[in-house]
Amino acid sequence: MQKVIIIGAGLAGLSASVTLAEHGISCALISLQNSERAQSVLAEGGINASLNTMGENDTVQNHYEDTLRGGVYLADPNAVQNLTFHAPEIVRWLEKLGVPFNMTDSDIMLRNFGGQKKKRTAYARSSTGKIIMTALIDEVRRYEAGGLIQRYPHHEFIQLLTENQACYGVRIQDAYTGKMTDFKGSVLLCSGGMNGVFPEMTTGTTQNSGDVTATVFRQGVTLGNPEMIQYHPTTIGISGKRCLVTEAARGEGGRLCIMQNQQKYYFMEEKYPELGNLMPRDVVAREMYFIRRKYGGEVFLDMTELSSVTWQKKLSDLRQEIMHYLALDPKTDLIPVREGIHYFMGGIDTDEYHRTNFRNLYAAGECTCQYHGANRLGGNSMLGALYGGRKSAETIIKTAEFLTEENQEVSVSVPEKASPVLIQKISQILLSGLGIVRNQETLLKQLNALEVLANQRTYSFYEQNRLLLAEAMLRSALERRESRGAHYREDYPDKNDNFRKTTIAECDDKNRVRISFRPIPEKRADI
Repeated sequence: MQKVIIIGAGLAGLSASVTLAEHGISCALISLQNSERAQSVLAEGGINASLNTMGENDTVQNHYEDTLRGGVYLADPNAVQNLTFHAPEIVRWLEKLGVPFNMTDSDIMLRNFGGQKKKRTAYARSSTGKIIMTALIDEVRRYEAGGLIQRYPHHEFIQLLTENQACYGVRIQDAYTGKMTDFKGSVLLCSGGMNGVFPEMTTGTTQNSGDVTATVFRQGVTLGNPEMIQYHPTTIGISGKRCLVTEAARGEGGRLCIMQNQQKYYFMEEKYPELGNLMPRDVVAREMYFIRRKYGGEVFLDMTELSSVTWQKKLSDLRQEIMHYLALDPKTDLIPVREGIHYFMGGIDTDEYHRTNFRNLYAAGECTCQYHGANRLGGNSMLGALYGGRKSAETIIKTAEFLTEENQEVSVSVPEKASPVLIQKISQILLSGLGIVRNQETLLKQLNALEVLANQRTYSFYEQNRLLLAEAMLRSALERRESRGAHYREDYPDKNDNFRKTTIAECDDKNRVRISFRPIPEKRADI
């Protein structure tokens, strides 16, 4: 019988399940899609670790400082310290599992990524996520064969089973048969980001609907920094979503420009001579927004100066992708790019041990507010998911109240999904209020539009959850009266250290959304 229930089978879920299995603890790994179709497969550029294989005197301390600075000091420094300290160990573990990282003559090759002065990002061409997931899936199958991991694909999370601020399981539906089952045990949420809240504007899979986060929020689980949404500077439009042009393209020498008098104007290099096109993503996205507003026209990514060796050995997948979708060859053509929603720094609020405000409920990966503060550095997402899965599993082993009840089939009505029309309406309200540049007038206008929408008719279970989640995101942005990282308020354009706090969003038992702020923990002694 499973003692731990993991919702989500991407990097965080697989990492947690392997860690539990290594300690002899069984788990149920529940996901709507197979792991081969998880969001993690789409990650392209690489994973950060201060391996210092490129002779640049990189250190764990450098990685720690870059991560905190990139997140504009909104992340818990103790959590970030643990993350960056264990990063080399995580990458070496992946290497032992057989991940074929790009290599120098003798060791793992590292590339430059945004917001970091050192080469620190290990990669496998431009398909790093897919390749790491393949290695982890094989490792999970080994423990699955021994009975320590039981997989439940095509099963969907419905809601938590809770009592007195404690979680004792989850209600799950088999998407094929419609059968409902209450799984009993400690619960780890690894359900990914809220991409499905923003159809057509996100680089991620909309199978990550945001429904898990919305449902647990309505059940009383607190959210942290839900206003912090990362816009990736370089995406291209395809049917139904945005396609990522990996930051590795700029790490290998790609340059952003806009055309002026038929000449290329490399605006990032002029304004930021030290890091140029590799400034943190929030900075690059804002500069693209402002340069278009000033001059009009498109922003282009110029990769025409990259060598044939770079295209062949490091970015071959990216070139094929762009040629397929745009019928342009980045080796010879300028590529028009726009900002697209890429990552959610905010999410389920946890402490550095991945505990939520409910006993026996934990969360890891992109569904959490954890390591990235106000802006995530490129290369830290896969690291955060892998380390977060491991750390949460270790916490569960030490603190969970393991239950002995059997899983039970239940007879309840099947909840209706949110209608595509409502999803689109909520998305437009949020995009209008939570763009790259925000202000009080727009946020209040969109909150009013959301209230009008909420009062139009009676909504289903999932629809009510989504409306409350949207309200939490807008109210959090309204209450943070400063500019920090991905949250830029043109009416409050400066950083204000009175707001160097975590935004906390809560939903009470009368479905009222409350916003407050919690101080950032003090840093303890170095590891």
